[in-house]
Amino acid sequence: MKLPKNAVVAVADGETLHLFRNSGDEGSPSLTALPDAHVSTTNKGSGSRHLSSSANPSDSQQDEDSFAAGVAELLNKRVLDGKIDDLVVIAAPRTLGELRKHYHKSLEAKLAGEISKDLTGHSPQDIAKAIASA
Repeated sequence: MKLPKNAVVAVADGETLHLFRNSGDEGSPSLTALPDAHVSTTNKGSGSRHLSSSANPSDSQQDEDSFAAGVAELLNKRVLDGKIDDLVVIAAPRTLGELRKHYHKSLEAKLAGEISKDLTGHSPQDIAKAIASA
């Protein structure tokens, strides 16, 4: 996958979000970390309407879903505010599924790609390699 110049890369799992910007060009990307952003977890996502039981999501799963919904809310706002022109989302598979439920149509239009993989603990170079090989 090609990573456009100045594209934002969001790397997330159920409790962590790292944001990067491609300060290189499309042919040779260079990811620069952006300041940590506060993710609101007050949005309980799709899991909030369930009470915890053996048949329903656990509290920790609901917390992860709420975090994913908060990440989507943050990304939606940045797209709508014109701060993101191109976006690549890399997330753990379940988190990516929850994120997709909350994407705004404007965010979907700016989405350059998605990778269903947990890379939150990886270096920017490893993340850039994963994007290049996707």
